[in-house]
Amino acid sequence: MKNRAFVALFVAVVLALPALAQTGSTSQDQPASSQTMQAAPAAQTAPAASSSTDQAASTSSPTVGATGKQPLQPETREGFWGKMNPFARKKYVQRQTQPIRDRVNELDELTASNSKMIKDVDSRAQQGIQLASAKASEADQHAVDAGNKAQAAQLTATQASTRLTTVEQVVGNIDQYKATTQTEIRFRPGQSVLSENAKTALDDMATPLKSQRGYIIEVQGFSSGRGQAAIATSQKMADSVVRYLVLNHDVPVYRIYVVGMGNAPVPSASADDQAKTKRTSGGRVEISLLKNDLEQLTASSTTADQPAK
Repeated sequence: MKNRAFVALFVAVVLALPALAQTGSTSQDQPASSQTMQAAPAAQTAPAASSSTDQAASTSSPTVGATGKQPLQPETREGFWGKMNPFARKKYVQRQTQPIRDRVNELDELTASNSKMIKDVDSRAQQGIQLASAKASEADQHAVDAGNKAQAAQLTATQASTRLTTVEQVVGNIDQYKATTQTEIRFRPGQSVLSENAKTALDDMATPLKSQRGYIIEVQGFSSGRGQAAIATSQKMADSVVRYLVLNHDVPVYRIYVVGMGNAPVPSASADDQAKTKRTSGGRVEISLLKNDLEQLTASSTTADQPAK
């Protein structure tokens, strides 16, 4: 009986110890909360003192977290079971972990805010880069256009300079005519009518002249005989040639120069004896086509007016 009573007493003591420990920890928490409630009116009555105390505490704190608050301090007070109570209640655990959860939520909000700010900065940076790239491309295009215009202006200036040089040469030699072709028409003695062979020779010479400029035709008539009779006969033969050119080939009269030479001596055509002269036997007309550089100027002007490929 005594042993049973001793065992029952021991079990009762063991079961009562956790309840006493829980009561002790609760009673220790209550004085702390009551002290906090008592300290609140004092803080309200002395705001200047509390603000100075907070400034001193923030100045003296060695580290500050990302949220701008001091790190959580571990609990130094120990109860009956030490820092970890195996029989702690749910409210006690929630009360102990609530500051940690609050701090984690603040950190999550701060992280989300920083991420948004980083995205905004990155978006503005990308827009700035794209705008700068577009401006650079536009500037490059303007530079290419300016280069093309400069090349075109240089080409135009070169063509104008070349044409001016040609014009100066033509103007300087405008009255300098060079013989290109010569045709001789033979007449029977005492006649001034053109033969079929003479007309064919005149056609071959005058047909290409319809599209040409800068030329003159020199017509010289020669006749056998002496004095004014020979001159009159040579003039009639030369006039028949001029009449045919004007009527059949529309050669302007102002481009034809007619001279009746009569029986005047002419230079010898022989290469062995250029100094000798001979007189005409029978009737003949010499037609000489002379040109200056005006045709060359017209050709160069047409080439310059054509667009460059």
